[in-house]
Amino acid sequence: MKTALITGAARGLGRAIAADLAKDHAVSVTYLTTAPDALVAAFPGIHAIQADMLDPSQVAALPAKVIDRFGQLDIIVNNAAQVAADDCTAYDAATVSQTMGINVSAPMGLLNAALPFLKPGVAVVNISSVNARLPAMSAHSYSASKAALDTWTKIAAKTLGARGIRVNAVAPGPVNTPEAPRPDELTALFVRDTALGRLATPDNIASAVRFLASDAARGITGEILEVSGGYRL
Repeated sequence: MKTALITGAARGLGRAIAADLAKDHAVSVTYLTTAPDALVAAFPGIHAIQADMLDPSQVAALPAKVIDRFGQLDIIVNNAAQVAADDCTAYDAATVSQTMGINVSAPMGLLNAALPFLKPGVAVVNISSVNARLPAMSAHSYSASKAALDTWTKIAAKTLGARGIRVNAVAPGPVNTPEAPRPDELTALFVRDTALGRLATPDNIASAVRFLASDAARGITGEILEVSGGYRL
């Protein structure tokens, strides 16, 4: 059985990913303030770790905690993220620093801390966004952070390929989650621009993560897999 670490899995996409992998993987998840009680109740074997992804020391300690619990680490899913409403006409240094810290620096630090434990065959899956390709006018730092994450995904894949470590990303399009559903009018606008005529679901994202983390994708690295239903093709 493989072991997966999913960051930011108390809700939303992270919870869907953790629930999917927990069916046949040993799973550790991180959370900040909202404990994943429902997730752990549904899958009692899940190992929940409270961690502030803005604290480099807490990020660096995560791999060892997973190893202590399960004895191995085979899959890392960098899902924890911050979305902030901002634009370049009203620059706020704290917002930009936090967004870049959680969305880019934390995945980099986590992989670096995990490297001593990682063996050939390990898969890293970063959760990016369609906004890396189609920047959101109302979320400048978030869009920029996801573009940076995509670039780092390719750099890490290129660097670690010789060690047999694969690094890919899943880039969701607009997704409605139980915690943050969009108003019907806004959902309809997104659907209008989507080839499949529907938004991707959290389960669709989880399925893509499962594929990239699996041996079925052992020939794939450095790729950004967009899961958006064909949003704005």
